[in-house]
Amino acid sequence: MMRFIIIIIILSGFISCDVASQPQESQPSPFTLDNYNLVWDENFNNNALDLKSWEYQLGDGCPDLCGWGNNEGQWYTDDIKNVSVKDGFLHIKALKESKNNKEYTSARLRTKGKRDFKFGRIDIRAKLPKGQGVWPAIWLLPTDEVFGGWPKSGEIDLVELVGHEPNVLWGTVHYGPAWPNNKLDNNRYYLPKGDFSDDFHVFSLLWQENEMIWLLDNQQIYQRIIPNMLQPENYPFNERFHLILNVAVGGNWPGYPDTTTVFPQEMVVDYVKVYQKK
Repeated sequence: MMRFIIIIIILSGFISCDVASQPQESQPSPFTLDNYNLVWDENFNNNALDLKSWEYQLGDGCPDLCGWGNNEGQWYTDDIKNVSVKDGFLHIKALKESKNNKEYTSARLRTKGKRDFKFGRIDIRAKLPKGQGVWPAIWLLPTDEVFGGWPKSGEIDLVELVGHEPNVLWGTVHYGPAWPNNKLDNNRYYLPKGDFSDDFHVFSLLWQENEMIWLLDNQQIYQRIIPNMLQPENYPFNERFHLILNVAVGGNWPGYPDTTTVFPQEMVVDYVKVYQKK
């Protein structure tokens, strides 16, 4: 999710595959995993955010990372207008409203220090927003920063979407030396029909030592990353990471909203499930 003005982009093709439609109501995970235990099952059933698992990240990233490193235009809040749990769903909603010299408000949640993971499978069933300048993300950052600050200790973007391309899903890893010499490897997948705001999908990361695989609705769409693909840079993805959910507005990558953008826009999350090997 952290992008800067100067980046190195390596594009590779996702494997196209048909995606089964998911009904638009809360449902249990349809996937069973041999030799795995379910270690976290977040179903958002309590009509309130579980602060034993989540924390709010507020503001605009200042003073350390103003604009969250991307010249983003939103102010993150913990206001119920921007983030709420209702009827078994988490809602992260971006609004066009002024707050603290920003033109938009939204929300950003993370599990750092509360739900940290090293390897396993992460399943997240969600429906994504769209519109020019709208930027939803489901991603992971290192909890311990063993190799140093961003991006030396890595970043894993399980799901990113820029709202002017609502049928395109991005998966990315960030690594390498400090900005402006940072590196990334990203891939995109084109939904065969409709876009990711039409229906819920299950976005998954199958993560083990020295390998990560991205899945959509239990079908593999991208296989990476293994250490020799990042050489001569360090491979930082065998350490603990935590989960982040947010909807940004504007920034270097998606650009800013225009007259075609309709607000509010929201990411709706049905569940988060994390499995680890027995």
